[in-house]
Amino acid sequence: MTTESRNAPQDPIRVGVLGAATIVKEALLRPSSRVDGIQVTAIAARVPERAARYAAKHEIARVHSSYAHLLDDPDIDAVYIPLPSALHAQWIVEALNAGKHVLCEKPFTSNATAAEEVASVAATSSFVLMEAYHSHYHPLRKRLHEILESGELGEIWGANAYACAPIPPGRDIRWNFALGGGGLLDLGYYPLRLLRDLFGETGEVQATARTRGAIDARLEAQLTHVGGVTSTLMSSLWSKTLLASRLEVQGSKGRMRVGTPTHPQLGGKIRIEGISGSRTERPDRRSTYDYQLEAFRDAIRGGAVQTGAREAVAQLRAIDALYEAAGLPVRPSSPVRALK
Repeated sequence: MTTESRNAPQDPIRVGVLGAATIVKEALLRPSSRVDGIQVTAIAARVPERAARYAAKHEIARVHSSYAHLLDDPDIDAVYIPLPSALHAQWIVEALNAGKHVLCEKPFTSNATAAEEVASVAATSSFVLMEAYHSHYHPLRKRLHEILESGELGEIWGANAYACAPIPPGRDIRWNFALGGGGLLDLGYYPLRLLRDLFGETGEVQATARTRGAIDARLEAQLTHVGGVTSTLMSSLWSKTLLASRLEVQGSKGRMRVGTPTHPQLGGKIRIEGISGSRTERPDRRSTYDYQLEAFRDAIRGGAVQTGAREAVAQLRAIDALYEAAGLPVRPSSPVRALK
């Protein structure tokens, strides 16, 4: 059976999951129950017993004894990869080798070199490769661009964005350097990508970090964008604040504050204070993950990939530059082999 016939609009896209990570429920299982054309059919985990327990709890039909066995399953069209970032490059390529479409959690890989290697491999593949940067797909992103382009805020003087959460050091993989841990590569990914999306690529960067070993528990940076806007960002893994994210933009005619731009479905809002008064906009409360899964489905059926390898490479280059500016090593990555 050809890829085209299996993925005809009337047929569900059958998805296998590599890893029983916490994010799977929110990013894939719940959205798949709300998005037409997606069916989660199989799972594998490093510890098979964990996969079996997860499958039983979430009613996933098949459990495979290893990632490789899942990729060999001819009844799976696509895979979702929620593994630690240091393993992403390896298993993206293995999945493409196996003839599967790939939705890989952000960050795409754990460093720019690995991202470039994966992008090179993916360029020779006919299968969809999409980074699961879910915030991109929500209508809030388009709305922010509309406000900036309207001139309502005047000339943009500067911006700042942050993301933080109270994640204590311990067994959480975000504190494991070998697995690609670090605040910037995890929570900090969001404000950096948002600032780059709104104001363009970064040129000169400055950064400082509070560390625990080689892990950035908190990182603060100043970015100069190619269009001339200067922005600041902060990411924190060990924050006294509950999970929080925010964007602020200051212009000659007003200021815009955006609450929870990473997950606008969780009560996010846009507050604009300008020369003609102030107002508040409340974005669509539909989940970013629903929009993302629809985009993945549509890309498999012939649509465009908006968060692909090229965009991911640019983001990882910006992340590596900030780590280097803060005097920290870039994160390690698993090896990548060529496409068969």
